[in-house]
Amino acid sequence: MKLNNLTLEEKRVIQEKGTETPFTGEYEKHKELGVYICRQCDAYLYRSSDKFESECGWPSFDDEIDGSVQKTLDADGSRTEITCSRCRGHLGHIFKGEHLTDTNTRHCVNSVSMKFVDELDVSKESRICLGGGCFWCLEAVFKTLPGVILVTSGYAGGEEKDSIYDRVCSGETDHAEVIEIIFDPTRVSLEKVLELFFDSHDPTSLNRQGNDVGRQYRSIILCDSKVQKEIVESYVERIAQIFTEPIVDEVVLLDVFYKAEAEHQDYFKNNPEKAYCQIVIAPKVEKAKKHLG
Repeated sequence: MKLNNLTLEEKRVIQEKGTETPFTGEYEKHKELGVYICRQCDAYLYRSSDKFESECGWPSFDDEIDGSVQKTLDADGSRTEITCSRCRGHLGHIFKGEHLTDTNTRHCVNSVSMKFVDELDVSKESRICLGGGCFWCLEAVFKTLPGVILVTSGYAGGEEKDSIYDRVCSGETDHAEVIEIIFDPTRVSLEKVLELFFDSHDPTSLNRQGNDVGRQYRSIILCDSKVQKEIVESYVERIAQIFTEPIVDEVVLLDVFYKAEAEHQDYFKNNPEKAYCQIVIAPKVEKAKKHLG
């Protein structure tokens, strides 16, 4: 994971868990529309729509972007610390029971822990491609995730400059069956996307998911940028400890995504009576719904 250079004051607060002087932070009275991101690693943290005036001396938010913040009870049990889920940089503390907003929650955040990105500069859409077995399964699973705008089945990761289903299945192109996910980063974090992905396939099974066997069914994450790739690699490294076998998922930069034929799009929705849909895909979709709550 690449981290930004910090000033001495930023290090004191973010890395040494300090607190800036109240009523001095640049975002305490800030009211522009956009997104607040982590100063140390640029992860999305808070939307401007969740910011409110609390008169406490620090920026206050009553909600965070899904998966962006980690909450840890202080050693003395009196407060709950909030840190960036990606880099673990200190943000501030969270308080409940003050009845200041409908959520009854206040994230009290140091301005120095954040940067602001104007809404015109915030990417409206982010993209990532995921392969973990048959693309029919992953497509159906990710259509259940709030914040996902579009899911398209296709092929990527191979050597050839074109791709069709029969050639992929034959192994001629070395492409994997994948899905292209377009998602709104202000509604769902990349970490949440990855969390659902790793809950939906076996990352320790090489070139196989269930009865689907072959290189075209390999587990692969194709990233849209070098920054995204660094984030994904960091995430994979972090979760590797929960598996008894090594994770075999490839993490690479996306070259070209080839959209699959029309009959492979929305397969679960269009073919609910098929045995594969009922026996294989439906249980995966129900599991995803339970995972997402």
